[in-house]
Amino acid sequence: MNEQLAARARTLADLHAAGRPLVLPTVWDVWSARTAVSAGFEALTIGSHPLADSRGAADQEGQTFEEVIEAVRPIIAAVDVPVSVDLEAGYGKTPAELIAGLLDAGGVGLNVEDTVHSEGGRVRTTAEHADYVAGLRAAADAAGVPVWVNGRTDLFAHASNHDEVLDDAIARLQALVEAGADSVYPVKIHENDAIITAIVGAVKAPVNCTAHPVKHDVARYARLGVGRVTYGPLLQSALTDYLREIVTPWKTN
Repeated sequence: MNEQLAARARTLADLHAAGRPLVLPTVWDVWSARTAVSAGFEALTIGSHPLADSRGAADQEGQTFEEVIEAVRPIIAAVDVPVSVDLEAGYGKTPAELIAGLLDAGGVGLNVEDTVHSEGGRVRTTAEHADYVAGLRAAADAAGVPVWVNGRTDLFAHASNHDEVLDDAIARLQALVEAGADSVYPVKIHENDAIITAIVGAVKAPVNCTAHPVKHDVARYARLGVGRVTYGPLLQSALTDYLREIVTPWKTN
């Protein structure tokens, strides 16, 4: 099994190295995953927020790790492409436990963030977050699967002024790469071209940006040097808006 997973992980790494923004549609169930693959996408990511919404749960670790793993298992099994899973801040699990659960479900990539929801929403220090990423890398290496680790920081999400935290965020992202992260994900910067450009220029790893599938376009992200694009909750949000638009005329009183 691990040989098959290792092959999928290598495929995911190759896709990141293609010299263009890798767009990973953020899915949440078997239907959305199969739909994205049928549209031609070669890899996917499962987002914590849309997954939680689809299950009537809360984001920010409103589900247990065990519940998340059981929820993503059929999604991953339904498609024949590499799948990454947003595992939030780790649900209070050790890096080894996180990797073991991910691989058991068939995933070959993950997001891990620095807002620790199980501890009141505190933010890990740079050293602490880097240590957690290093633990993920060590556990994946021990399992023989080059799991793609997407190191996320929420510093911009917690800041009222992005410029004031830019230097700290860059230092944190650089530390994550040094610790073994394959890409980095500074959330809430997707509307700020200057911040994106500064981070892309400073970090020697693909930078992940969130995108809205209708309001944004991939050419902009390519121009800014972004290496990886995901939708976060915005694809599900766009579909929610469209669903409401098309069914509302059918409402009768």
